[in-house]
Amino acid sequence: MTIQWFPGHMAKARRQVTEKIKLVDIVFELVDARLPLSSRNPILDEIIGEKPRIIILNKSDLADPIETKKWVAYFNNQGIAAVPIIAQEGKGMKQLMEKAKEILKPKFDRRAAKGIKPRAIRAMSIGIPNVGKSTLINRFIKKNVAITGNKPGVTKAQQWLKLGKELELLDTPGILWPKFEDPDVGKKLALTGAIKDTILQLDDVAMYGLEVMKTRNPKAIAKRYQLTEEELNLETPELLMLIGERKGFRDDYTRASELIIHDIRSGKMGKYTLDIAPVSLPEGQGN
Repeated sequence: MTIQWFPGHMAKARRQVTEKIKLVDIVFELVDARLPLSSRNPILDEIIGEKPRIIILNKSDLADPIETKKWVAYFNNQGIAAVPIIAQEGKGMKQLMEKAKEILKPKFDRRAAKGIKPRAIRAMSIGIPNVGKSTLINRFIKKNVAITGNKPGVTKAQQWLKLGKELELLDTPGILWPKFEDPDVGKKLALTGAIKDTILQLDDVAMYGLEVMKTRNPKAIAKRYQLTEEELNLETPELLMLIGERKGFRDDYTRASELIIHDIRSGKMGKYTLDIAPVSLPEGQGN
């Protein structure tokens, strides 16, 4: 399964972000907590440069909590602040603002020492499609100003939003990169919904998801689809067909695939993290 996707509006968005980055104090880089590395656009490092940033691990309720702790530690070790949140529920927003104030305190103290009047923090929200940027904004302002949708590519233009007296946020469209050097990255992004389903072979995505879950959480698959151990050990295409039949989708691989992908994305097969953090937690912190 080879996946490439780089619509024209993404190339335009990249140029706009590059132009506007100098206007902000800090960058909020949203990633999917289930794939904190694979959902980071490598192009953004070049665009952001030395600008302060916070990596926001959204959808942390769907991710393995131990792996999320490891990823926070990993980014901290790289000198980058990281905060897990659940934008849909508004959890972690207070911690995010506290971290932004902490990082920018030296800058704002210098401004105050020069007699410059205090102002709101100016931040840019950035990330790949469908990581929850619009949902984050709506939670900040507590009303639906940014357009949201559970599909990639909803935000098509940049917009400044004033969020109370503390924050002015520049929202940007999701930007994917033109080529995935590692084919597994494309598969992970497809499985979690960062790439439009309409350009994918859904049965390929579903089978990749089943293979991952068979390795990571076989009990969850068995319970979800009432599978015996023997059935669970079937070859993946046969397992897809069997699940389809169990759900009344005999010979309808598209509907069976859609069901499996939905169940994985929505956490019905348990919490999971597709990117494994290359760090260990100190003893006692993994609980």
